Amino acid sequence: MNNQKQQKPTLSGQRFKTRKRDEKERFDPTQFQDCIIQGLTETGTDLEAVAKFLDASGAKLDYRRYAETLFDILVAGGMLAPGGTLADDMMRTDVCVFAAQEDLETMQAFAQVFNKLIRRYKYLEKGFEDEVKKLLLFLKGFSESERNKLAMLTGVLLANGTLNASILNSLYNENLVKEGVSAAFAVKLFKSWINEKDINAVAASLRKVSMDNRLMELFPANKQSVEHFTKYFTEAGLKELSEYVRNQQTIGARKELQKELQEQMSRGDPFKDIILYVKEEMKKNNIPEPVVIGIVWSSVMSTVEWNKKEELVAEQAIKHLKQYSPLLAAFTTQGQSELTLLLKIQEYCYDNIHFMKAFQKIVVLFYKAEVLSEEPILKWYKDAHVAKGKSVFLEQMKKFVEWLKNAEEGKDFPNLNLKLKKVTEF
Repeated sequence: MNNQKQQKPTLSGQRFKTRKRDEKERFDPTQFQDCIIQGLTETGTDLEAVAKFLDASGAKLDYRRYAETLFDILVAGGMLAPGGTLADDMMRTDVCVFAAQEDLETMQAFAQVFNKLIRRYKYLEKGFEDEVKKLLLFLKGFSESERNKLAMLTGVLLANGTLNASILNSLYNENLVKEGVSAAFAVKLFKSWINEKDINAVAASLRKVSMDNRLMELFPANKQSVEHFTKYFTEAGLKELSEYVRNQQTIGARKELQKELQEQMSRGDPFKDIILYVKEEMKKNNIPEPVVIGIVWSSVMSTVEWNKKEELVAEQAIKHLKQYSPLLAAFTTQGQSELTLLLKIQEYCYDNIHFMKAFQKIVVLFYKAEVLSEEPILKWYKDAHVAKGKSVFLEQMKKFVEWLKNAEEGKDFPNLNLKLKKVTEF
């Protein structure tokens, strides 16, 4: 037996050479910055030359890695510290947005530089979007002139599709809103955006990112009203934006009114309570009666499941609408409201084929229940009807209209137990 201790194997410390491609390159934005600034200084303020330099440099410099540094330089002239300030010990250039002239034409030219760069190097798209979001959060760190230039540039880039409207989320930052920076910035931005496109194109872009109903958030909570928004942006020369927001609010209020109305009807709330609620909403949201009668009609017709048989649906409709006549009558106090209701009935009967033969019966019922009066019916028959089912419905109404025109007051309409009523104000 061998008592001698067996020597354990030891590592000799041999080193393996790392392949160059496996070595991680040190992140050095300063060196990248120096290269870009030197190139921009050589090109000068000729933005065509700047665009060509940036295009060529992308083949030699790592734009993908240093996208933030690149965009900091092009906007502010150098790398930005947190908060939006330029570091004192860093190189900087005057060939940038913040050092340029404060006018729309110059910003349009700079927008072309960014547009060409991102079209050439598509991978920069996301980095540029992140950069703009960051710059918007840094607005307080910039001078008023720098903010104005950035706003005009952003508006142009939104208009030409280089930027997505989702970047506007940064403007809802609490501190920016509180100090009025967001609203002032938005004025310049929307002016340049609408100048490039129009309010309809702007609205479409906002809708795509669900921003169309959030514009009032540019103001503090105690100022988030249509009145304040309209006054502020109209005085700033953006009447079309003010009108757009007012319309959006009205549409939202109408949708909410219809939803609540349907719920109240489903619960079987008393008509007097429903009428009171609707009138309060009309006053609060400035909704005119002709619009309201359309909402009430739609709500009434959506609360029941209609029979699919044409011969039965008319009887079902008359029974149902007779019940709701007092509610409808509360919102036909104007001739225009009555005419709106007639058009709604016409469209509904045309769009729902089982109701085609029920049109005249519904109109006569509403005349009898004092929901509709003589003059609006005659006006509808003469020239205010729409094309939908026109020939069918005019034929249905022919005898009733003749009776309205010729019968003496108090004389019955044959087989319908109706008496001619006084004309309501149209």
